[in-house]
Parts: sequence; structure tokens; C-alpha cells
Amino acid sequence: QVHLVESGGGSVQAGGTLRLSCTVSPTIASVSAIAWFRQAPGKEREGVARIYTDEVGTFYDDHVKGRFTISRDKPQNTIYLEMNSLTPDDAGMYFCAATAASAWTFLAIHEYPYWGQGTQVTVSS
Repeated sequence: QVHLVESGGGSVQAGGTLRLSCTVSPTIASVSAIAWFRQAPGKEREGVARIYTDEVGTFYDDHVKGRFTISRDKPQNTIYLEMNSLTPDDAGMYFCAATAASAWTFLAIHEYPYWGQGTQVTVSS
């Protein structure tokens, strides 16, 4: 069973930076792709970024492209989301999600059967 644990959330001022972590167990090799999603109060969950665990290729939602960077550390079984130039619109609960499917994946919720519990990001103006 794949287990995901997020960390790194917190409160920052607009323009600030946060780095989120998603640790995968048993190992990152258990899955083929990991994505970050976020959900603000009263809004639907939306995809932010995706990375393949064993191949080159990242994918970003247009709202974060150029500001967020997703990366992986295979020996640490961890995926990171570096978030720069944060705005209040970036606030919400951030979740990492994973799939072991061999097909191409993007940022649709139904593509990911494994989910973490989330980490909260607050951005003040």
C-alpha cells in the first residue's frame, strides 16, 4: 500500500517562498507519477504540478507556471514543490497524490488513487 505524507506548509507574506515535501512509502519506485493539488475553502480541488518518478517530464497548471517547481529526490523517496512569488490566491490545503499507472498522467483528480492528508499554506497580503 502506498502512503504519502506532506510537510512544509506554513504562513508567509505575499511574495514569499515555501517548499513543500511529499514523502512516499514504501519507496518512490512504488509509483509512476506524483502530483500536487490544492484546495481553497469553498473551491474545488485543482491540480498544480506533476512529475514522473522515473522519467523526465514535468507538467504545471498555467496559474503556477514559472513560479512553482516540482522536483524529486529518489534516494530520499521525496517529491518537492518549491513555491515562489506566492500570492493570496495560492493559499489552501496542498495535497500530494500518486499513481502507479503506466499511462500518461496529467492533473486530473481521477488519475490518482493515492492521496496524502495535506499541508496548509496561508499567504497574507
